[in-house]
Amino acid sequence: MGAIPVQRETITRACDAPAPGNECAQTRTVLPGSPLSPGSARTLVRAALDDWASSGLPGTEHLSERLLDDAVVAVSELVTNAVVHAGTEVELSCRLEEDGALLVEVLDHHPSRAPRDAELEAPYETPEYGRGLRLVSRLAESWGVTYRTGAKTVWARLPAEDPVPLKDDIEAYAEERALERGLRVAEILAPEPQRAERERDWLNRGALSFLAEASDLLAGQLDENLVAALAGQLIVPRLADWCAVWLEDEVAGRWGYARSGDGDSGGGWAVDGIAGTGPRLARVWHGSENLIEELRRALEKEPPLPPDNHRTGPVAYPWPGDALGRRQEHGTALAYRLIAGGHPLGTLVIGRADLLRFPDEVTGLVEDLSRRVALAIGAARQYARQATISRVLQRGLLPGAVAEIPGVASALVYEPCDKGGPSGDFYDLFPARDGRWCFAIGDVQGKGPEAAVVIGIARPWLRLLAREGYRVSDVLDRLNQLLLDDATEAADAAARALVGPAAPGDGPQTRFLSLLYGELTPFEGGIRCTLASAGHPLPLLLGADGEVHTAAQPQTLLGVVEDATYTSETFELRSGDTLLCVTDGVTERRSGTRQFDDGDGLATALAGCTGLNAQLIAERIRRLVHEFGGRPPEDDLALLVLQAE
Repeated sequence: MGAIPVQRETITRACDAPAPGNECAQTRTVLPGSPLSPGSARTLVRAALDDWASSGLPGTEHLSERLLDDAVVAVSELVTNAVVHAGTEVELSCRLEEDGALLVEVLDHHPSRAPRDAELEAPYETPEYGRGLRLVSRLAESWGVTYRTGAKTVWARLPAEDPVPLKDDIEAYAEERALERGLRVAEILAPEPQRAERERDWLNRGALSFLAEASDLLAGQLDENLVAALAGQLIVPRLADWCAVWLEDEVAGRWGYARSGDGDSGGGWAVDGIAGTGPRLARVWHGSENLIEELRRALEKEPPLPPDNHRTGPVAYPWPGDALGRRQEHGTALAYRLIAGGHPLGTLVIGRADLLRFPDEVTGLVEDLSRRVALAIGAARQYARQATISRVLQRGLLPGAVAEIPGVASALVYEPCDKGGPSGDFYDLFPARDGRWCFAIGDVQGKGPEAAVVIGIARPWLRLLAREGYRVSDVLDRLNQLLLDDATEAADAAARALVGPAAPGDGPQTRFLSLLYGELTPFEGGIRCTLASAGHPLPLLLGADGEVHTAAQPQTLLGVVEDATYTSETFELRSGDTLLCVTDGVTERRSGTRQFDDGDGLATALAGCTGLNAQLIAERIRRLVHEFGGRPPEDDLALLVLQAE
C-alpha cells in the first residue's frame, strides 16, 4: 500500500441533508473505544443495508452481496484502527449514494496519530492491528484522512462495481463464483508474513482481529471442500509455506488403520502396507503452484493416523522433502486434529522450510484457526445432512410427474426459497375418475418440518377425496375440517420433536393452508373448469383476445374457521385461453415498499403474454418476478399455467 492520502480542507459527511422530498440512505452511531466496537459496527452496517434495501431508497438498486461483504470488512477495519490507535469514542457514519457507492467515515478524537501503514513503519515499530488500511485500500475506490480540530476522520468510498480483479491462481482452483469470492476475501484477510521476532507482538495485537474475521468467513460456507480450500488460502504463504487438509468420517473407528502404537508407525502416523481407506486428502496448498501436484502425491502416501485421544494440539508430521526439491529439502511440519462436538472430522497439516521448529505464536494461532475450521466443517456437514433429508422429504411431498391432460398444455415453475429445507408451497396435477383431471396449488403457513407435516396430510387426502368423486367445494369442506383436527396436532408434534415441549400455557398452534383447487373436464370444443380459492391468490384467465380477469372469488383459508362452507365457480376454456395459478411468492414479491401485484401488476404481466404458449408464459412470468426485485426472492415461488389447445 502506498502513501496514505490525506484530505485536510474538506470533509465528506455521511449525514449531509438530502434534497427536499428525497430520503437518503444513511446511518450514524457512536461507539465506545472498546474491543467490542468492531463487532457492533459490523452488525450495524449489515442491518442498515438490509433496511435500506427493504425501503427502496435511492441507490439501493445497486446493492449486491459483494458490496455488503466489502462494507462489513471495511467498517470493521476502520473502527478497529480507531479503537486501537486512538482509544476514544468512535463516530461511525455510512451513506449510500445514488450511483450505489457506499461512503464510510470513522471519526475519533486522537488526531495526533495518523493511521499506521506497515510499509511506512520503522523496523522496530509495532505492526499494525490486523490488516488495517491495506485491506481498505484494496476494497475502496478512494479513501483518505481528514484532520479537524480535536478529531480525525478516516473515510473510504466503496464502489458498486467490484474494483479488485480475481487472481489467476485463485481461478485455477475455483469453478464457481462463490469459491472465487471466498478465496479473494481469504487472501486479503490473512495476515502478512511476519519475522520471528515480531510474531509475538502481532499475536497480541493483530491475531484476534484475524481470527474474528476468519471465523465469519468460514462460518458462512455450506460445503466442507470449500472450507478446506479457504483454510489453505488463509494459511499459505502467510503462516506456512504449505498446508494440507484431510477429511474423514465423523464416526471414530471407520478408518481401517492400526491404532496408534500398533507396529512401528513412526510416532503415530500411518505407514505403507496397512489396509483401510483412511482419510481423504481434500486440499493441498503451496506458495509455489508448480509444487502442488508433487506435494499432493507425496502426502497421499502418508495420511495422518488419528491418536487415541481427541487432542487438537500440534504433533510432528514427516517432512515431505523429496516432493519439494533441494531448496526445501529440510523443514518442519505439524499436524492438527480437526475435532468438533467430540467428533473427529479431519487433520490440518502445515509446513515451513528451513525451520527447526515453528514459533509458539504461530502454532498457537494455527491451533485456534484449526478449531474454527473444524466447526465450519461440522456445520457444513450438518447442513449437507439436512439438505439431503429435505430433498428426500420434498420429493415425497410433490408429484413425481405432472399428468398430461388431453387438450390442455401445462407448464410449471417451482422454486423453493430455502434449498436446504422443505418448502411451504406445493402443487399437484393428477387424473381422477370419470374423465376428470384435478389440479391444486397451495401454500402452508411456515416452512420446514411443520409445513411438511401439513402438506403430507393435505395432499394425499386431496387426491383421495377427488378420486372418490367429491365435488370441488366438498373437497375443500372436508379438507378444512381435517386440518383443524389432525394437521394441528401432527404439526405440533413435529415442532416438539425439533425444539422441545411448548412453554406452559401455550396451546396448539393453528396450521392454516391457502389452496387453489380445481377440476378439468375435456369436452368437444374446449375444457370445462371448476375451481375454488381458499385464501389463495386468485387465478387469472387470459383470453385469446388478450383480455385478463379473475376466475374465482376469495374465500377463507383452510384450517382456520370451524364448519366453513366453500363454493366453486365453473367456466369454459376455449382454444387459446390460459389459466394462471400462482402462490404469494409471485404476487408479494417485493422491491422496496412495492409488491409485484400492486396496481394489478400480475394481470398486466399476463396480458403481455398474449399469443405465447404455456411454457413461454410460465418462463416470462418467472423472469419478470425475478427482475422485479434487486435481490433473490425471499419466499417460495410456484406458478402453474394451463392452456386450452
